[in-house]
Amino acid sequence: MAKAKKPNVNAEELLEYYREMLLIRRFEEKAGQLYGMGLIGGFCHLYIGQEAIVVGLEAGAKEGDQRVTSYRDHGHMLACGMDPKGVMAELTGREGGYSRGKGGSMHMFSREKNFYGGHGIVGAQVPIGAGLAFANWYRGNDNVSFAYFGDGAANQGQVYETFNMASLWKLPCIFVIENNKYAMGTSLQRGSSTPELYTRGEAFGIPGEKVDGMDVLAVKAAGEKAIAHCRAGKGPYILEMNTYRYRGHSMSDPAKYRSREEVQKVKEERDPIDHVRELLVGGKHATEADLKAIDKEIKKVVIEAADFASASPEPALSELYTDILAEAN
Repeated sequence: MAKAKKPNVNAEELLEYYREMLLIRRFEEKAGQLYGMGLIGGFCHLYIGQEAIVVGLEAGAKEGDQRVTSYRDHGHMLACGMDPKGVMAELTGREGGYSRGKGGSMHMFSREKNFYGGHGIVGAQVPIGAGLAFANWYRGNDNVSFAYFGDGAANQGQVYETFNMASLWKLPCIFVIENNKYAMGTSLQRGSSTPELYTRGEAFGIPGEKVDGMDVLAVKAAGEKAIAHCRAGKGPYILEMNTYRYRGHSMSDPAKYRSREEVQKVKEERDPIDHVRELLVGGKHATEADLKAIDKEIKKVVIEAADFASASPEPALSELYTDILAEAN
């Protein structure tokens, strides 16, 4: 497919994208450190390497748009404006977290920011994303929902049921396939008979596009095109974001199914943050000293989030019984 034109972006916007992607990376690095220290329990899936996707798409979103994703969700939370302190407190199972310490990494929500959760069941968030889009259609607004899922989840049956309904009802839903090449640990070539995942909607009449998910400007351009399509009432759109995660599937994954050389090559040649750094410095929009100052500022935010989490108490035992049952008349 034709490559989307990159949007005209000023220095201020570039700096904002750099800051947001760096926040996600530094936050995830700290989360990995806290997990190693035993302060985060359960599962923990890091977003390191994939930062350009959520930052680029959120650049085109407006107030009222919704997002829902899988368990690799911390980046999505931060990109839509959720407080790093609340996110970190939830990861560490503390009362100050977004789900009062009971959701952990995979199950926190923010109605205020229209973030409808990370979901632990592979592919389960996709029909929820279409449900959010249905609500927008029913209410007659022009809001769009973003349903994020991975290349592994793209093979789930419920995804195709959702494609069918979304196309039939022309729902304003953008299906974002974050193709990081390995699902849980199986390469795309071994697990998919159609490696061009953006074509999966053709049978349902859903247009799709393949995007360089390591380039925030390419993501923003493709996102704006998909958003305009949905807001115009033309139905759903598929964006396949070709990306790469630097860490294992989760913190317990040694990632032996790929070589260190492969990972290092992507880091050196395609890192999304380094790409924006080069645009800023090369375009004389910022100096190395400016970017170091931003990094220092971001690290302070992340340290404050970790300190807030450690100072927040664990939930009271009585919290086991809250949010379990709602009495209805």
